[in-house]
Amino acid sequence: MSHQKSTIDSIHQLFDAVDVISVQGYDEERRVIYWNVGSELLYGYCEQEALGNKLEELIIPEPMRPFIVAAHSDWLNKDIKIPAGEITLCNKSGNEVHVFSSHVMFVNQDNKKQMYCIDISLAETRHAQAQVIFKENMLKAIFEGTPDIFFLMQEDGTITDYHASNKKQLYVSPKDFIGKPVASLLPAKVASKLKTHITKAIEEDGISSFEYELNVPHGLIYFEARMIYLKSDRQIAVIVRDITEQHKSNEVIRKQAYFDALTSLPNRFLSLDRLSQMLNDAERNRERTAVLFLDLDDFKTVNDSLGHEAGDKILIEAANRLNLALRKEDTVGRIGGDEFIVLLRALTDNHNALEIAENLLTIFRRPFQIDGRELILTLSIGIAIYPENGNCASDLLRNADTAMYQAKAIGRNTYSFFTKEMNLTMTRRFEIEGQMHGALERNEFDVYYQPQLDIQSGHITGAEALLRWHNPILGNVTPEEFIPIAEQTGLIIPIGKYVIKQALQFLSEWQNVDQQKYKMAVNFSPRQFRDNELIGFIRKSLIDTNISPQHLELEITEGVLMIGKSYIRESHLELHKLGIKLSMDDFGTGYSSLSYLRQYAFDALKIDRSFIDGITRNNEDYDLVKATIAMAHSLRLVVVAEGVEIREQLTLLEELGCDYAQGYYFSKPLTAKQLLELKYTTKP
Repeated sequence: MSHQKSTIDSIHQLFDAVDVISVQGYDEERRVIYWNVGSELLYGYCEQEALGNKLEELIIPEPMRPFIVAAHSDWLNKDIKIPAGEITLCNKSGNEVHVFSSHVMFVNQDNKKQMYCIDISLAETRHAQAQVIFKENMLKAIFEGTPDIFFLMQEDGTITDYHASNKKQLYVSPKDFIGKPVASLLPAKVASKLKTHITKAIEEDGISSFEYELNVPHGLIYFEARMIYLKSDRQIAVIVRDITEQHKSNEVIRKQAYFDALTSLPNRFLSLDRLSQMLNDAERNRERTAVLFLDLDDFKTVNDSLGHEAGDKILIEAANRLNLALRKEDTVGRIGGDEFIVLLRALTDNHNALEIAENLLTIFRRPFQIDGRELILTLSIGIAIYPENGNCASDLLRNADTAMYQAKAIGRNTYSFFTKEMNLTMTRRFEIEGQMHGALERNEFDVYYQPQLDIQSGHITGAEALLRWHNPILGNVTPEEFIPIAEQTGLIIPIGKYVIKQALQFLSEWQNVDQQKYKMAVNFSPRQFRDNELIGFIRKSLIDTNISPQHLELEITEGVLMIGKSYIRESHLELHKLGIKLSMDDFGTGYSSLSYLRQYAFDALKIDRSFIDGITRNNEDYDLVKATIAMAHSLRLVVVAEGVEIREQLTLLEELGCDYAQGYYFSKPLTAKQLLELKYTTKP
């Protein structure tokens, strides 16, 4: 009995030290016998208020009380356990508290049954997906009904007690580890790490955690161990958790965020990040560096004639050749399609851009062996040198891209250094920029609207406003061409106001005609955040059109947040306070998206069309979309899928619980008049 009491006391001390988890103990009459700090923080009752009161009188909503009392009785009398799961309780103020609740039943030294509830608030789960998975594991974290293992050890690491709901998880059988030092049972590397953290927990009188891995008969398993020093008993409590799935998931997410899925090369964002770091080093060390922009000649023709599978094999082989031809300190990245980037550090007489470019051309003249065919695909290479051709990553990349097009223009299978004289791309830019001045006054811009539908009901719930430009001289200019130029010149500010004003005026008309509370999504660019009149303009526009703030949604790309300026954070907060919905656009294409979801108050998340396009063809995109939807919902974000083009994509999204969708399957972007006339639903 004393051993059992010591174990329970140790458990109490463990939970007294952890205030992020609510732990309560109840006797057979459901009266509180234990109430930790986490329970006080979650439910509002201090320990003195809670002790002696019944469970149902404290935190159980009145309609649920009969069921809770019956469930507790069934466990006591019929040994029918209360299952773990999500449940909505209430706090001292009567407000709802959403928790994941687990339960365990003990028999104390007086042979009386005691029920312990372990509750974890679901309101605090606005973390990155890895943290969400970690918290999901924590929900399974204690005693019976959880996969975690609990150990009690002496200060020298000798194991005195344990608890494991599934003994198959144990690395060594209990008869072989009880009474023995834990370090003697583990591989040397893990044992050394364990000793270090035992010492740390004792010396700092707190919690110490670390991760380790073990080879077991069914494979490599990753674990996390959390140690709490119980000073009064001079013992160490340890909770060991299997984090293999979390580790695998993190690896999938990290690879998707930083690396190209096909070639495993750094993707565009990681390549640009490395380029920025390389330029910082070059400036500090007064070195010359180079950016090579590479494109496979005639790849589209081969891809179209032989199929995408053959095209993918060519891209993989191209990536392998590039990797083998360069030093480890250089970077090869895939920008997209058949375009690659090569970053050359510290140019010297023996390592110069010209020789490397010629070597790459030679390597690619060797035929590709693809599916029994011999194919020759040469390279066109554009070269920009730092500091001669630019001082920042964007300038160098743009100039190398321009030089690559010059290489194609002079016959392909060659290289070209950047020169201002051959910059045909810049000529087009100047033409667009010149015509863009005055385009608003000449009424050359139009706002189109692409409907968004509720996947479950099949009904239209709103639309995304999309800007279109037709110029009498240039013809139709795509947003991909003119938006970046408008951003760089500052013209995006008046153009952006025009879009917001037009979109809200149409939304007011649309809501009145259909008597529906539609919402309107508008894209927001980085430069608009620098407009001091931004908040006031939006507030006035909402008032003028009699539109409630919650019916306006601003779509913000990760590129805006990556700038990291204080004015962006402040404007984001002001918009949120105003009640406007905020959506992260193009989710999944950036490599820091998860951290921004934690830092900023978003209401919605839009999954980039590139992933929706692949969910019916490959497991990687399907799994990523599935994980993204689950993560977003755990953060109380609604999810919008972009680029839905076929019924099969919509069916999968519906099965995965996605909230909204837009794309050509439902409708292309429409004029205001066309949208007013549109009556569409995916349901009969």
